[in-house]
Amino acid sequence: MKAGKDKVIAIHYTLTVDGEKVESSHDRDEQLWILLGHGQLIPGLEKALEDREAGETLQVEVAAADGYGERQEDQIQRMSKKYFPQANRLKPGMVTVLKLKDGGQRAVTVHKVGMSAIDVDLNHPMAGKALHFDVAIGDVRDATEEELQHGHAHPPGGAAH
Repeated sequence: MKAGKDKVIAIHYTLTVDGEKVESSHDRDEQLWILLGHGQLIPGLEKALEDREAGETLQVEVAAADGYGERQEDQIQRMSKKYFPQANRLKPGMVTVLKLKDGGQRAVTVHKVGMSAIDVDLNHPMAGKALHFDVAIGDVRDATEEELQHGHAHPPGGAAH
């Protein structure tokens, strides 16, 4: 079966940026389960997985525009410390999570820490970077109705909520 929209795919991957390993599913010894076509992956990686089959391995180079986007220099914003858990421990260069009004969250990089405010870079920490993925496809299957309704894959033995 070939991977594509509304298919569930299980992969092991290693992400390398500028020659340094950033993360790997092998470190957790768990495959990543994805419902394709539902925004769970960066566009460049998802496109590279289309029409692939279980058992395939591939190396994928994803340009910044197809990954986390190009860096935008006007994305520094000053925010009250109240929006950051453990604000007093933050230092310039650290990546932290900003809680959003809609209940979501966003990774930001601390630019400057003041007495009552923190300047953060709203660019994703990997914006402007080319990404290299080594991927091994473990499984490709049709999504269940429940997975389609939920908008994400359920790994074997659980609903992953």
